[in-house]
Amino acid sequence: MNDSQPPLVLHVIHHLVVGGMENGLVNLINRMPPQRFRHAVACVEDYSEFRQRLQRPDVEVIAMHRSRIGVWALRRELHRLCRRLRPTLVHTRGPSGLDALLPARVAGVRRCVHGEHGWDVADLRGQAWKPVALRRVHSPLVDRYITVSKDLERYLVDRVGVAPARITQIYNGVDTERFVPAGTRRPAPWPAGFAPADAFVIGTVGRIQAVKDQATLVRAFAALLSSADADLRQRLRLAIVGDGPLLAELKSLVAALGLGERTWMPGALLDTAEAMRSLDVFVLPSLNEGISNTILEAMASGLPVLATDVGGNLELVEAERCGRFFAPGDVGALTRMLAAYAGDAALTQRHAQQARQRAIECFGLNAMVSRYQSVYERLCGTAAEAVPAH
Repeated sequence: MNDSQPPLVLHVIHHLVVGGMENGLVNLINRMPPQRFRHAVACVEDYSEFRQRLQRPDVEVIAMHRSRIGVWALRRELHRLCRRLRPTLVHTRGPSGLDALLPARVAGVRRCVHGEHGWDVADLRGQAWKPVALRRVHSPLVDRYITVSKDLERYLVDRVGVAPARITQIYNGVDTERFVPAGTRRPAPWPAGFAPADAFVIGTVGRIQAVKDQATLVRAFAALLSSADADLRQRLRLAIVGDGPLLAELKSLVAALGLGERTWMPGALLDTAEAMRSLDVFVLPSLNEGISNTILEAMASGLPVLATDVGGNLELVEAERCGRFFAPGDVGALTRMLAAYAGDAALTQRHAQQARQRAIECFGLNAMVSRYQSVYERLCGTAAEAVPAH
């Protein structure tokens, strides 16, 4: 490394596409003071146009294509990459990031951070032995763990056996200047004629995959429609923003339940802020979560949040103040909660305002960036007078 340049952090992530963990990485790089650290991103698989959200022109993004070249070739390529870039610190994220730890150490990287951001759909409670064993094997290669929730911190301590002193818990942050309430005039990103001016729009944002369980929301919306009076039935609309492997299956369910004319499914959107502002209530029906960026974005957008009572959701939403919880897959409970909001404008507005207030007070983006920056500086020995995040 050129001594006149800031230290380089090489981030290793499975893929750089639309997603919560990926969004957090982009926000971190964009907001961290450039005079403190440089950044590069190695994607174990690939990246999409989502990389265009990186605002710094000096950030190199490399696709490794593990599924095509195999894991041993991946490790060799990661070793070569570390030899070429000479990062001061490697920050791996998630299970696939573990493959980068040994190549980084062999290449001479002196400091490694590993982040835990959520749960695999095949191991929603962290009980499978193989992921635990892999984490234990790689633990000596990690200088510092970062978890996005206390729930994940407990997993590392109780199941993997990581000493609490080696873990820093940092909540994801949300841009409360970009995600803002709609105000008196709500945007309408959907096609003309989709919804009346007084529509009550229920929505969710997220990748369409099994762990997100958007099917439960679709079924609850259908149940709400069938029980609503004629006036409310005319106003109810559903918005599901996101793409993923189960999108076609979810669209088939929407069609089978006769909801096609009342449901907007645009696929993935690079900028979801406008879509958030078009909603009245946000729903996250996930089977489990680390920390959901979309919950934070919904709260910052001034939306009440209905979320499953799992993982990090319980650490974000304050029940009966800015939202409510239901059990995973409980269509009946979710239907009743949606009906309560749809039938009580004062309750919806009160929870919306309190959700926005909580996002500002507890989950600001600059606070998140400062904490990551502090971890990096301690490990790299570069701590100096504070430089504020952008």
